[in-house]
Amino acid sequence: MAPGTTTDPYELRFDTGRSCLDLLATTHPVERLDSVAALRAWITGAGLVPPGTPLAHADPAWLTAFRELRCATGRLVRDRPPPHTGPCDLALARVNDLARAAPPAPRAVPGRDGALVRELTGPPPCAALLGALARDAVDLLTDPVARASLRQCAGDNCPIVYVDTSRGRRRRWCSSEICGNRERVARHRRRAALAR
Repeated sequence: MAPGTTTDPYELRFDTGRSCLDLLATTHPVERLDSVAALRAWITGAGLVPPGTPLAHADPAWLTAFRELRCATGRLVRDRPPPHTGPCDLALARVNDLARAAPPAPRAVPGRDGALVRELTGPPPCAALLGALARDAVDLLTDPVARASLRQCAGDNCPIVYVDTSRGRRRRWCSSEICGNRERVARHRRRAALAR
């Protein structure tokens, strides 16, 4: 990981079930894509590129582009409006436009131990990475089953949206270790206060 990049799991999260939703999660509780180094770490962590893919060519314009896609995707996922309604119509047009770009091209090459590993044919352009995320958003928004499984975290002040793939579709929190744990601790404190 690049120097200055965080490895704290509370910093960069990949537990929503979709890479486009993981991008939305980068705003909570504060802006997580606050530097090019953080964006590079997020791109690798989200699985958009294989580990070790050079991203030195990423620049501040990439941050702007990823944040713009995040905003457009957020409007479509969180607002869930009927089609052709003002800002959401613009957001949909932007996501569709970005989805046209071909995603990064992978290839299989022998690894150090001889097993085949995935690498990209070259450094991925920003448009290719945005295209992969926009296609994920299009897939999510047009799949009735996946869309019906979208949930808003029940944690206090948590805006994270995730795909509920749990048995019985009863998942309440974006993460049992984060929001779920906070809720359990708060419940314990309330019970302890009542017992006093």
